[in-house]
Order: sequence, then structure tokens, then C-alpha cells
Amino acid sequence: MNAGARLALYGLGLVVAFGGAFGLADAVIPTSVVSDWTKGTEMNNHDDGHDSGATSVNGSTSATADNLKGLALGLNGYVLSPVEAPAGIGEPGELSFQIQDASGTPVTEYTTAHDKDLHLIVARSDGSQFRHVHPVLDVSTGTWSLPWEWAAAGSYRVFADFTPAGADASGLTLTRTVQVAGEFAPVAPQPTQVDQVGGFTVSLDGDLVAGSASELMLTITRDGEPVTALEPYLGAFGHLVALRDGDLAYLHVHAEGEEPRAGEISGPEIAFAAEAPTAGRYMLYLDFQVNGQVHTAEFVLDATHGDGATGPDGESHEDGH
Repeated sequence: MNAGARLALYGLGLVVAFGGAFGLADAVIPTSVVSDWTKGTEMNNHDDGHDSGATSVNGSTSATADNLKGLALGLNGYVLSPVEAPAGIGEPGELSFQIQDASGTPVTEYTTAHDKDLHLIVARSDGSQFRHVHPVLDVSTGTWSLPWEWAAAGSYRVFADFTPAGADASGLTLTRTVQVAGEFAPVAPQPTQVDQVGGFTVSLDGDLVAGSASELMLTITRDGEPVTALEPYLGAFGHLVALRDGDLAYLHVHAEGEEPRAGEISGPEIAFAAEAPTAGRYMLYLDFQVNGQVHTAEFVLDATHGDGATGPDGESHEDGH
């Protein structure tokens, strides 16, 4: 695949996810506005092409405020049970939960998406303490679990990202809040486009503009040299999760295009085209793998209005906005 085609395919997913995941209701963002943002694009969560009730435009699937993901504990007849986890920091234990159907029966059959039956995202309310992990399912009880210990107190959001079994099943993202006892020291996310992680420097070039597509280019280097040994991880070279500061609206984005072949490598650049639906502050987390080790780079971007104003979460308010 040539570079132009790869960029277009990578960009398609992020444009849709930003456009589709943040219209919180007609009271905040009218359905008609969300629909306009996402016309002509495809959903890129864990649907694998399944229709989730979105409107079809020229053969593509667009998001509406009626089928947004990651903002509720129940959707389409499925519910995320209360999450069991250690009550305080430094207490080793287990995090566990069930996905239940409308009758309260635990779900035990899923459709594999990006090499896993369920992806679990956990982040504190200020966007810190981010984790993307994969619990294990006990099919005898329908309980997902993994060893767990909290490193910091606070209010956490747990996102379960999965697709039920069935040819017509749609990808879902359900969420619950977990409170962790202890002294809470919130972190105010500040704009940053460079992160150091595991000996790598990851740089993000580009801007977010509300209601308008813009290019984001992620470049990975080590000791000043470009990294060209990015390995496939969960069926892609890069995974991007974004949370909007203030409400932790969630989106999980994967690079589009053909799944990398075994042994294929890439880098140093990963390109996305992003379209933020509103001005404000966004926290982005990039997962990438080198030499079998997964690393997560974190960034904070302010999406501006087309006139340069950032709105309530930013500092620039040009033209009286």
C-alpha cells in the first residue's frame, strides 16, 4: 500500500471516532450537527463492518447521537455489571466484572476483534493513570478478571470495549465509575505534543480544529534515530484512545487498512486525520510495539474553533469567542 493510501485509511478511522463519540445528547450537541460532522465516513471501533444502527450515506456508515459509545453502562440490551476491585491504593487484588444481557444473564460468547474478545480501558477522571489491558474470561461464570492494584486514589472510569457473538452483532463500549480511597491529588492536563516512554521519543505534529479535518503525524525515534521496527500489535501498527477533558467521553481508534502480515514492520511515522466535534482539551494515548514490548505515549491537545478560539477549556478566544 502506498503512503497516500495508508494515510487516507489511517485518517478515516480517527475522523469518524472523534466525530461520532462526543455528541453527548441533543441538549449538548444537536443530532443534526453530529450527523453533518460524520457524513461519508465509517465507524472504526470494534464493529468489523457490522451495522450499529447508524445512518448509511453513499454506502458508508455515519454516527448519530443515538448510537454513541462509551457514555453509558447499558446499551442495546447489554449491561456492564458493577466492577469489583481493591478499595484503596497499594492493595493487591483483582478487578472483575460481567457483561450481562437484558435478562441479567452473564454473556460468555463474543466476537474476536483486534485479536481479543474484550478490550478494557481504565483512566482516572483527570485523564491520568491510563491503562489498556485484556482481562481473562471465566466461561463458567461469565466473569472477566485480572490481577489489579491501584497506584493512586481518585475516581476512575472503566470502559469495556467488545462485540457480542453473532453475525449481526455491533461493537459496544460500556462504562462504569470506580472510587478508590485515599488522598486524591488531581493532575491538570496541560498541552503537550512530545512524550518520552521506554527510551523512545514520540512526537505529535498537527492541530485539532473543531468541525474540520486536520492531519496528526506521530513520529517515533530513539536516541535521535527514526524507529522503523514498529510491530503489529492487536492487528495494527498503532492504537489510539482519546478522552475529552471534562466528561471523559471515550473513543478507541485503530489504524484502518489491511491487517499487517506476520513479521511485517513499519515506522517511524503513523499518520491520522482527526476531526474534533467541539473545541476543548483532548487527551490522547498511543499504543505501539517494538521488540515485543508495548509502550504508551500520552499527549494533550486543545481543539480550536476555525477562527482560532479554543472555547472554555483553552486559553485563546479570538474574535470575541
